[in-house]
Amino acid sequence: MQTNHLEMLPAFYLSFPFLLLLIFVNYLGYRFKNMHIRKFPGTEHVGIGPTEGSLLGLTALLLSFTFGMTATKYELRRQHIVTETNEIATAILRCDLYPDSARKLLRADMRDYLETRIDYYAEGDKEEKIARSLVQTDSISKLIWNRVAQLSHDPANAVASQQMIPATNGLIDIVITREAARVAMVPGMILVVLCVLILVSAFLSGYGSKSLERNKVLVVAFALMTTLALYLVIDLDNPRQGFVNLNSTEQLLVNLRQLFTDK
Repeated sequence: MQTNHLEMLPAFYLSFPFLLLLIFVNYLGYRFKNMHIRKFPGTEHVGIGPTEGSLLGLTALLLSFTFGMTATKYELRRQHIVTETNEIATAILRCDLYPDSARKLLRADMRDYLETRIDYYAEGDKEEKIARSLVQTDSISKLIWNRVAQLSHDPANAVASQQMIPATNGLIDIVITREAARVAMVPGMILVVLCVLILVSAFLSGYGSKSLERNKVLVVAFALMTTLALYLVIDLDNPRQGFVNLNSTEQLLVNLRQLFTDK
């Protein structure tokens, strides 16, 4: 999987440098305005209000669009975990439809399968370990499928097979669905354009200052709130890295271990 450089770093480590960069760019705009006034006296009251307002509006629009995109992806990933939890729980319970000899083998396979799915999330954003977990999941799911397919040849297991085969298909399908959702990040170009717009807006905000002294409180507030919004966008898009994560939802999958201790 190819990733852009913004995806490789946690949002927390990007936020503080970006905050300082915004303040610095605003200061550059302010200094450039003073240089322009000294070079062309009498222009100190000429503002760029319409241009600055339009650019800030465009920045806000793109920021809200990107935030909505990441929020939707976050909720979709959460829902996939819930769906997989239900799929695995259903498959584990349907193992009880088979005779004891087959039931014990299937439950042992399902226990191993569950552990690989727990590891899949526990590996965080380490791509090599995630890939290794997916290989293990694929290997065990094939073992489960072959076992279920073999048991289906016995007429005595007809009812059990009718229930277990769809459940096994569900296990396989949701793995692909979750991985596709995990790698479906906000396109890097959108984040780059958004950062450029924010920086240009900060520069124009400093340039458009109508007083000889900057209002430092407003400058810091603008930089802080904009950086916070950008942080939330990146953090939502990387739920395995930051403070906004899916740990509480993933706990539902971990809780399925109780299905093996109860019996």
